[in-house]
Amino acid sequence: MADDIVFDLLHSEIINYALEQTKTTNGSKEVDLSVVEYIGFAAGYKIMERLTREWPRFKDELDTMKFICTDFWTCIYKKQIDNLRTNHQGVYVLQDNAFRFLTNFSNGHQYLEYAPRYVAYTCGLIRGGLANLCINSIVTAEVQSMPSCKFHIHVQRT
Repeated sequence: MADDIVFDLLHSEIINYALEQTKTTNGSKEVDLSVVEYIGFAAGYKIMERLTREWPRFKDELDTMKFICTDFWTCIYKKQIDNLRTNHQGVYVLQDNAFRFLTNFSNGHQYLEYAPRYVAYTCGLIRGGLANLCINSIVTAEVQSMPSCKFHIHVQRT
């Protein structure tokens, strides 16, 4: 319980830090979200390194995504992802129907414009975790109705 509160407060401070950096450098909204996403990337990379230390290699990309939805998500958010969809061509959609950072401030549409600030860190977490497993990707988030969130993962083929 106490760990959850500390994690929530740390997340809020990361967002506040990024917004303050933008104000002092007269940056744009994209700049502050990239800072938050990069902090998430670094954390996700390190978390994945610790989680998979004792695991054998994943047999394919889909197994890796299943690991993200179960073990990785549970390690961070104390629950599994609600839904995983794929087109079997490198595009995956992870849906969390009660995303932790969005449930705290509203179930309505009045705060929908602030949602990108609260999902950027998690986009970085996912991208960093996948990068540690040698999967280059682009991760974006979509919030249509709060507190539900969809994370779109586009795997970059080399």
